[in-house]
Amino acid sequence: MKIIIDDKIPYIKGALESVAEVIYLPGSKTTPEVVKDADAIITRTRTHCNEKLLAGSSVRFIATATIGFDHIDTAYCDKAGIVWTNAPGCNSKSVEQYVASVLMVMALKNGITLSGKTIGIVGVGNVGSKVAHICEIFGMKVLLNDPPRARKEGIQGFVELDEILEKADVITLHVPLNMDGVDQTYHLADEAFFAKAKKKPIFINSCRGEVVENEALKKAILSKQVVGATIDCWENEPDIDTKLLDLIDLGTPHIAGYSKDGKANGTSMSVQAVSKFFGLGLDSWECLNVELPASTLIKIDGKDKTEQQIFSEAILTTYDIRNDDQALRNSVVSFEKLRGDYPVRREFPVFEIKATHLNSSMIEKLRAIGFKVSVA
Repeated sequence: MKIIIDDKIPYIKGALESVAEVIYLPGSKTTPEVVKDADAIITRTRTHCNEKLLAGSSVRFIATATIGFDHIDTAYCDKAGIVWTNAPGCNSKSVEQYVASVLMVMALKNGITLSGKTIGIVGVGNVGSKVAHICEIFGMKVLLNDPPRARKEGIQGFVELDEILEKADVITLHVPLNMDGVDQTYHLADEAFFAKAKKKPIFINSCRGEVVENEALKKAILSKQVVGATIDCWENEPDIDTKLLDLIDLGTPHIAGYSKDGKANGTSMSVQAVSKFFGLGLDSWECLNVELPASTLIKIDGKDKTEQQIFSEAILTTYDIRNDDQALRNSVVSFEKLRGDYPVRREFPVFEIKATHLNSSMIEKLRAIGFKVSVA
């Protein structure tokens, strides 16, 4: 059998060579001619798996090593008998870390105490649920909006979007891209959305670029309808709106989920899915030897520091979003290169905090975030 694999998917080389002919190619080089005699494709968001690519091919299975799957024409695949799968939740902890870094940087910049502030989370799947968890640890009031879940599970615990727009000091989006239907999210954050934002919130989008209407967000920033904004996912990537970049506080090149842990999870899930479909005997395969940062030890002296200062020190040591923001501003044309050559970022559980002058409550909160904590 033959498998075409995006060459930017990490840790996958060598995984399937013993059971298949494997071709590694850039997403842009994955063409109809290449996939014509392939049995499976393992891909990322940059390859559009649609009729143009797949018609007349022998492809029977597509795995995308990503949470999102709007690059897969699912209707066509279903019609053509092509089974597909994504990697739900693979990078949810990575996006949690990203949002935590945003909150700490914005709190520092604006002199905000997060505890007691209200955050509205729109989309409460694998990612939104983890963002909610860490925000609760920060002492924030959390409002959850997820109409599909509310219909399925009942409305208790969920609020309408209008309540978030009325009450939230921070709004963060974690929805899939739905172009139409009752749960349409295309241009969810439009002019009417921002006009209803009563508390002039901090706005964060790290889900899909097309969920936000660029012109509406620019207008909201210029009219101070929002007091700050962070954008990771953009309309028309990689040709992003540089005027919007100039207006927002933090802009990054679609890397919120780009921790090495998240990538390793997505790769493992994809290999396992291909194995199960074709019976290849690799159903428990996992990525090994994931790179570590230069140091995984964080020393924190909590004397005379607030909880937020301690959270900030710990979180920004693991990941400081300002570095990615500066890299993008330095070279907007390098959007894809910044993603493809992304540096090592590891999630909270990899790090150990060696603590002095921290009370038991603070230690438990750091452990609840995922850190290992020892008392010096």
